[in-house]
Amino acid sequence: MKMVSCATYEGIEAKVVHVESTLTKGLPSFSVVGMASASINEAKERVKSALLSNEFSFPPKRITINLAPSDLKKEGSQFDLSMALLIALDYLENDFSEWFVFGELGLDGMVKENIQLYPILLSLANQKIINKAIVPYESLEKLSNIPNIEFYGVKTLNETIDLLRNPSIVLPSVEHKKIEYPNYTIENEAYYYDDNYSEDFLDVKGQEIAKRAALICAAGFHNILLEGSPGCGKSMIAQRLRYILPPLSSDEILEIAKLDALEAIEPKFKPLRSFRAPHHSSTTASIFGGGSYKAKIGEVGLAHRGILFFDELPHFSKVVLEALREPLQDNKIRISRVNAKVEYPSDFLFVSAMNPCPCGNLLNSQKECRCSELDIQRYKNRLSDPFLDRIDLCIVMQQVSPNDKSSITSKEMHSQVIEVHKRVKLRGQKNFNAKLSDAEIDKFCILSGEAKDILDMAVHKFALSFRSIKKIQKVSRTIADIEESGIIEKRHVLEAISYRRRG
Repeated sequence: MKMVSCATYEGIEAKVVHVESTLTKGLPSFSVVGMASASINEAKERVKSALLSNEFSFPPKRITINLAPSDLKKEGSQFDLSMALLIALDYLENDFSEWFVFGELGLDGMVKENIQLYPILLSLANQKIINKAIVPYESLEKLSNIPNIEFYGVKTLNETIDLLRNPSIVLPSVEHKKIEYPNYTIENEAYYYDDNYSEDFLDVKGQEIAKRAALICAAGFHNILLEGSPGCGKSMIAQRLRYILPPLSSDEILEIAKLDALEAIEPKFKPLRSFRAPHHSSTTASIFGGGSYKAKIGEVGLAHRGILFFDELPHFSKVVLEALREPLQDNKIRISRVNAKVEYPSDFLFVSAMNPCPCGNLLNSQKECRCSELDIQRYKNRLSDPFLDRIDLCIVMQQVSPNDKSSITSKEMHSQVIEVHKRVKLRGQKNFNAKLSDAEIDKFCILSGEAKDILDMAVHKFALSFRSIKKIQKVSRTIADIEESGIIEKRHVLEAISYRRRG
């Protein structure tokens, strides 16, 4: 029995699959066992044609290919090359078990790229269970971004066979790429950022309170809700936030690229966080993931490490808004189906926008609001208190004025965010301020005596929940970091309280 290794996807993590083969005497046949999908069963014809097209006689034996473990559903065309190799090299005594082999075969024996290769190989690398892999030559440019794997690129089935006949004389095909972006190093970890600002806060005129809140939001990764009349700049601010978010480590850049590949988007390997903005008519399954047979990733999972933007927040269904409470709190989403149970990381920044009333004119002094009090109340009641309790910053946007002017650029805001990020890392924090645990809050969110008194007064006056108290402490920590203060002062707590939604 011969064996090589390959892999398939389960959720968003790759699982190793051992491809085994036996060629025995009997009525000639070719079968694949081990919960193989239709795409793998179709590979039998591709494998047979590729072998015959390259002067290999198809053995007149009973050929059985086993994909182990047998209880794992396998799919994808990346198994073609593994199966063809085991049949072609059955006569060799070499042990191929240390090799991972990936590639789709053409009928002429050419090895083709598969869109799933990048996320599969990155997942295997993160799990530290792969050292060297044979991959399609055309995939090398992309795969060279993945560290700690030796890649051997092949163009044809014959090249692959020659490589495995004499593996000791073949060198890896590429060197690993370095990330060519501005960066700095803290505690032996490099953090990268993009200093090109396609959308600039310089375009946002006026709205000084909202821009201040956007800076705090970006520096600490705090969830934010922008409320204001139509056209006042809510969406403009939301779209520009992604360009001033904290830098990314190399592992985070690769993680974002993996999510791009899962959605069939060509990975760019840029230190720019993702921005997901589903429409309010999107289904629950498209936002959270799901499927009747296989649980697929949704917008919440794809927004991991980036921004999830809900425009027209109250128009999202009640089911969606209430289901969002779990990933906002736990930074992960669990999808349970009869045939699959999957857990996705969902550590995202939640940004939302809404009008003050259904017609949007409630805060406009020059236009008359056409909504009744009942309409306004019904509109606001779509957002429950437990949901709003998970939002750190609630901002009422100012009315647009012809005298409004630009005041700050994205570059200036981003430089402040970077300084906060450095300060956070240097004091030993692993998480952003918004993501601190209760134990970390006690360690890093040190309040002065006056600040503690103000917080205690706010707790009694506004009947703050335990979660709200923690949110205020974390926002205060970010404000103090922006002002380069070691401890949280009274003014920091007062500003943080002013961003809480009341009534």
